Amino acid sequence: MNTRNLLVLPDDLPVPEDDGACAHLEGTDMPAIALASTSGAKINIGLKSGISVVYFYPMTGRPDAPPMIGWNEIPGARGCTPQSCSFRDHHADLLELGANVYGVSSQTTEDQKEAVQRLHLPFELLSDSNFELATALRLPTFTYNSLRLIKRITLIINNGSIRKVFYPVFPSNENAANVIAWLQNNDA
Repeated sequence: MNTRNLLVLPDDLPVPEDDGACAHLEGTDMPAIALASTSGAKINIGLKSGISVVYFYPMTGRPDAPPMIGWNEIPGARGCTPQSCSFRDHHADLLELGANVYGVSSQTTEDQKEAVQRLHLPFELLSDSNFELATALRLPTFTYNSLRLIKRITLIINNGSIRKVFYPVFPSNENAANVIAWLQNNDA
């Protein structure tokens, strides 16, 4: 069995550059698109009232899967598990700030349920496997071994309006702390 540690980011990861692919998002409204959730419900973030923190990530690796050859060389690809665990570890702080947390990837709900259980995530992951939300928002994607994946982006949304965009997100394990700092210093 492969025992590689998905929780630790290697020191030599390439840093993603801001290519401007998310510059259009701040100030726009979230589309009213319902996505399948790991809770079994359909979640429509565009219709949620209050503050939502939505982090988009490429895909959560599995410790029992073979290594993903070349994954670490793709700027911003590695780090989905540390990012999710960071939001897990800061979940109570985010709730205190009035923010609900959602993770979104193009993985199936079944794969996401495995991650929620294994990582003990206290929030829902949403599947955009048909790229409905990613396409409506014009989110940047990339291809790995014929899989189309969403680049790592985090949005702070208030009453359906995107107030803050974190892109690129690097290192991924600091994303939740950066979101908390922004929420503490700004009116969402």
